[in-house]
Order: sequence, then structure tokens, then C-alpha cells
Amino acid sequence: MLLLHGTPGSRVGPVPRDGLLYRLGVRLITYDRPGYGRSDRHPGRRVSDVASDVAAIADHLGLDSFAVVGRSGGGPHALACAALIPERVTRVAVLVSLAPPGADGLDWLDWFAGMTPANIREYQTARHNHALLAARLAWAAQEIRRDPAHLVNSLFAELRDADRRVVADTGIRTMLARNFAEAVRASPAGWIDDAIAFCSPWGIDPAEIRVPTVVWHGEDDVFSPVSHSRWLAQRIPSARFTVQPGAAHFDAIEVLPDLLPWLAQLSR
Repeated sequence: MLLLHGTPGSRVGPVPRDGLLYRLGVRLITYDRPGYGRSDRHPGRRVSDVASDVAAIADHLGLDSFAVVGRSGGGPHALACAALIPERVTRVAVLVSLAPPGADGLDWLDWFAGMTPANIREYQTARHNHALLAARLAWAAQEIRRDPAHLVNSLFAELRDADRRVVADTGIRTMLARNFAEAVRASPAGWIDDAIAFCSPWGIDPAEIRVPTVVWHGEDDVFSPVSHSRWLAQRIPSARFTVQPGAAHFDAIEVLPDLLPWLAQLSR
């Protein structure tokens, strides 16, 4: 998940003067959710808990207001910020997000519809057997640390053609492998806790979100099916919904830069 703040001349790390962030005049901030990378674990966390974490980061950096964007697992957490700290969030964009499980109009059968078998297995285990989930993801994390490209390669068989085109790019494959390795560098705790949080009550009601919102989804996504974003867009009064035909889950990586100018408008 990313935070954007309009502070020309005040950025985290060097920003090329010919780069998009420099031209937009924004400060781009990322962080590891609890249990990932170098972040301490927060056992039993819910999706809604992210709002206090983001508020603390913003306070530390002296940011009164900011825009938020989340892709895939970052999507629910970006929505939580919009719902729970609307006085600080100016705009929010969510790409290929999941929707709350078992929600009205999206029961468990619908929630899993169109999802890849590996994801169904993981989320079903997260619902019913936390110990088994921890054991499975501990083994997967060990394999990723041994071979950072392992998860990317293991996903390939379940990718749609659109995702294969994106992941075929050497730079993106390298980035994904590096990100997966960093996520589980210490343990699979963040991965485990995310899976459980996504399958549990989120602690927010998307219908209460009033800040300007963009919901984007690739029509052929099999990791978080488009029905999830369609449900979100119907519940969020301020949502602008885009479904891109011929696109899938990893196309969101390429779409994100196109959303930055919109996100930056009210975060200056």
C-alpha cells in the first residue's frame, strides 16, 4: 500500500528530476504491514487495524493529509484508511482488491467463484485451520528464501494469458521475486495474518466511504475475481469503477502510474 502527499522538494529518497513523481510533485511512501519484512508481527490483526498504523506513520512524517492506493492485498487496507480516517485521506484507489467475505450479496460461494484453486485452498484453510495454514505457508516461505523466484514460477501455471504477458517481462519478474523474498525474510507471519484477516470480518463498512474513490479491476483476474471489485463499487457511494477487458491481476502494476496524477490532485 502506498501513501502520496503533495510536498514538492520533500521526498523519501532521491527522485529523478525527469521522473513521474518529480513532475507531479508528490512524496511516495511505502511500508511493510505487520509481520512482513522488518515490521513486527501484530497477531490477530484485522484489516481495520491498518488505519492506526498509517495514521502513526503520517504523524511521524508530519503529514496532515494524503492519498492512499492499494493493489491486491493492499486494496482492503487502503479502503480501511478511507473509511476510518476520512479527515486525512483525500483520495483512494484500489486495484484488483478483494471484497469482505460473506458480505450481503457476496456469500462465501460467490466470494470464491472464479478464483484459482491455490487461492481457494489457502483461504479455505485460513477460515478453518490456522495451524495448517501456518505450516503450509512456513514451508512456502522457506522455499521462497531458498529460491526467490519460486513463488513466481509456481504461480505461472495458473496465470491467465494477460498475466503471463506481464510476468514475462524480466524486470517485473525480478521485482516480484525480490518483493516476495523481502516479505518473508524473517517469517511468513505477515502472509499468514493477511490470509486470516481477509477471511475474517474487516471491521469496516465500505458503504461509509465518502472520499473520492477509484476501483479498478482486470476482467480476467483469477486471483481476486472481478466480482469482488464490482461488489465494492456498488457499495461505495463515491466510487468510479473501471473494468479493463483482456487484463488480469498483474496488469495493475502497469495501471498504477496512470492513477498517480488523479491521486495527487487533492493531496497537495
